[in-house]
Amino acid sequence: MDKSKIELYGDELYNALITNTPVAPLTDREADITIEDAYQIQQRMIQRRLDKGETIIGKKIGVTSKVVMDMLKVNQPDFGMMTSGMVFNEGEAIDTSKMIAPRAEAEVAFILKSDLMGPGVTAADVLRATDCVVPCFEIVDSRIKDWKIKIQDTVADNASCGVLTLGGRRKSPRDLDLALAGMVLEKNGEVISTSTGAAVQGSPVNAVAWLANTLGRLGIGLKAGEVILSGSQSPLVPVKAGDSLVCAVGGLGGTSVRFI
Repeated sequence: MDKSKIELYGDELYNALITNTPVAPLTDREADITIEDAYQIQQRMIQRRLDKGETIIGKKIGVTSKVVMDMLKVNQPDFGMMTSGMVFNEGEAIDTSKMIAPRAEAEVAFILKSDLMGPGVTAADVLRATDCVVPCFEIVDSRIKDWKIKIQDTVADNASCGVLTLGGRRKSPRDLDLALAGMVLEKNGEVISTSTGAAVQGSPVNAVAWLANTLGRLGIGLKAGEVILSGSQSPLVPVKAGDSLVCAVGGLGGTSVRFI
């Protein structure tokens, strides 16, 4: 795909973000769009945010569960960039009127104390480089109309990033087994999902290693101080004003989020 189209679609997705106006799937308009094209479009979209004063505060892994992989007909996760404009404090209400079609995911976030640069990063390297882990919610949102996405659409749309909240309790990942740690997700007081970390690439630690190695091949590292979202351990949960969610991770604690 030539540079003019890369910029056109990146700008279109950025405008969809700031106007809350979804666009038609890119895969419906560009039959030959590749994942590599999509990542270039993502970079253009992110650059527009950086030009407005936001900064990169971390990265996220998406499409980690088999259900979503099967839906998108892919056999590997994808990634997106987290910016300062996406972060909400725990307990701070999220305004759904500023999003298009939000859906919540419960997961574990890693906060790094040292850089990770692939390829060759192992799970042990991830544990050594991590300062702490926290329970978190990512509220994903698709700028593609009606969530009619293929893998190229969500990649171009910055892995459908919306906003995130980080739990207040932090713990070293060396003090618990994240693969075995159970997660319970409640919506409006009703349990809607139970899982373990093994649902995410066998362990959230493995997912972070995959991200470090994938980005490393592109010359991009995970940086000390960054927040790394390791991938959803819950189904995508549609949310609207008035909803509240709570997730609890065994040995780590819980976090909550509410919507207005």
